[in-house]
Amino acid sequence: MLTKRIIPCLDIKNGRTVKGVNFVDLRDAGDPVELAKQYAELGADELVFLDISATLEGRATVLDMVLHVAEQVNIPFTVGGGISSVEHVDDLLQCGADKVSVNSSAVKRPDLVNELADKFGSQCVVVAIDAKEVDGQWKVHLAGGSIPTDIDLFEWAKEVEKRGAGEILFTSMNHDGTKNGFANKALARLSKELNIPIIASGGAGTIQHFIDTFKEGKSDAALAASVFHFGEIPIMELKKELKKNNIEVRL
Repeated sequence: MLTKRIIPCLDIKNGRTVKGVNFVDLRDAGDPVELAKQYAELGADELVFLDISATLEGRATVLDMVLHVAEQVNIPFTVGGGISSVEHVDDLLQCGADKVSVNSSAVKRPDLVNELADKFGSQCVVVAIDAKEVDGQWKVHLAGGSIPTDIDLFEWAKEVEKRGAGEILFTSMNHDGTKNGFANKALARLSKELNIPIIASGGAGTIQHFIDTFKEGKSDAALAASVFHFGEIPIMELKKELKKNNIEVRL
């Protein structure tokens, strides 16, 4: 049985780690390089590093910060934010990233997913999808959740899988930062309809929420930010509880 992964997410703005609620009201959560180092030591399985204002500000992810983070960690490490070309991904991988996450740029130019998968392999390509449930329909949003579209979450996820995505990172905007649990119904449907791993994001508040997303949401990995950044849920304590609930994790 494949082990379930616990993934702290570092949302970066102006060189600092930040965290908000429903994608707004950001507050400072510390130095990303220091946090990354701590998480690697504390038992995180992977890290995700997102330059959340890169797309909005129309610039590339800061390569030197990626380099510094990569120097401090010995676990797989995904980088996203403003990625729109094969060349940019090449630079990030040279700086030490293991995978890249594309979101808005893939929606605007879906062929980007094919190009990245062809050049670097599917295992390197994570497609992040920010979606909001409106009147019972899950709709994709772009640019850090600020631009709504009419694109259906499930149709888009299936399309990027066909184009070569190796994983889907699904963030429920309805649940993000609320600490009320993950969007398990939508996650379970994604897991059923796709053959690639699904990372759950948005809504972690308690250890039970992680247990629920692995059991009910059928998620392959669970990503969270503030509960880890502010010490509310220690990673090893979480993993021991998951193990007690017959959920396979790496201890």
